[in-house]
Amino acid sequence: MTSSFKRLVLASASAAALFSVSHAFAQSTLTVESWRNDDLQIWNEKIIPAFNKVHPEIKVVFQPTAPTEYNAALNSKLDAGTAGDIIACRPFDASLQLFQKGLLASVNDIPGIDKFSPVAKAGWSTDDGKTTFCVPVASVIHGFIYNKEAFDKVGIKPPATEDEFFADLDKLKADGTYTPMDLGTKDQWEAATMGYQNIGPNYWHGEEGRLALISGKEKLTDPQWVEPYKVLARWATYLGDGYKAQAYPDSQNLFSLGRAAIYPAGSWDIAQFNSQAQFKMGAFPPPVKKVGDTCYISDHVDIALGINAKSKNQDAAKTFLTWVASSEFASIYSNALPGFFSLQPGKVDLTDDLAKEFVSWRSTCKSTIRSTYQILSRGTPNLENETWNVSANVVNGTETPDDAAKKLQAGLDSWYKPAK
Repeated sequence: MTSSFKRLVLASASAAALFSVSHAFAQSTLTVESWRNDDLQIWNEKIIPAFNKVHPEIKVVFQPTAPTEYNAALNSKLDAGTAGDIIACRPFDASLQLFQKGLLASVNDIPGIDKFSPVAKAGWSTDDGKTTFCVPVASVIHGFIYNKEAFDKVGIKPPATEDEFFADLDKLKADGTYTPMDLGTKDQWEAATMGYQNIGPNYWHGEEGRLALISGKEKLTDPQWVEPYKVLARWATYLGDGYKAQAYPDSQNLFSLGRAAIYPAGSWDIAQFNSQAQFKMGAFPPPVKKVGDTCYISDHVDIALGINAKSKNQDAAKTFLTWVASSEFASIYSNALPGFFSLQPGKVDLTDDLAKEFVSWRSTCKSTIRSTYQILSRGTPNLENETWNVSANVVNGTETPDDAAKKLQAGLDSWYKPAK
């Protein structure tokens, strides 16, 4: 066989192999399961077209389910073998259980997974941190959104310390034009999520305290865990009339109509306020106790994407998740959904001013996640749900901070035995 003929044979074989791979992918359709049904347009108009520019040979279909129905529907589909190839993963136990049942594949071999921090991967890793089963996508950040017109009228600026925070609230209350702070306790979870979990990390020192609680080295009755409740109890005098009957949508409306000055926030509210508020807004992180203290923010893991372990399109699914771990995906996702921030360590250029303010705190404060979410809410009573209840009670004045802490720790002690 001549050398030129050998080259021709090898070239033909390579072309055939490439055609075979391309043809195999062309026969694959990746279906994405998710609870984010409000993201359908974003996936169809931005995310999928961007992926197909790089991988035109792989078809992707976004197939969401209503948030309240997602867990049950997904479990049924996985058990029946009818679930999609890509699974949107809620953080911690719901997804961990799927992995432990062999329904989610490990993503340890996905290129780029090593770039994510341990905190970013915590929501979708085994307790020992050795195996990650979903590629982190985005987090939400807690802080305070404020009405700039209200601040200008009263002559105050965003507070940096706890004392400045309450001084601002006093001035707003004395002025009387605006409800100083916008929070209701009817639904309970806001008092915990936008209250206790928002300001608490500055007292228990973020990950240091959270991990110490899991290990049993700290208790919820320790001063650093009780003090945020003492601060929270002071909020009541600045809330609107009837705040005990105020539900979450009521709080959103009160602020977006320009009637309140400060809104204890989750960054997911940014998009709605941008579309509804007719005034300029700003944001500030949870104030530290005193000047010079290290600041901490709740930068809570929210959503990730994993692979159905029984998918028949494993290679195409891995190709898609490799792209999800890229800076291109991070930029598209973060800008399409202001307030949902990429968990990648690389800088993402955001276009929304309020979102840029929130994410800038990552460079000046230390990130942590909500203290109740990993491991500590697996038993009964459920620590997360109990925290909702006592946080609302503390704001309402029906439970003291010390009694709230004792109740939480007693509930935890009844079923949780830290590994020694």
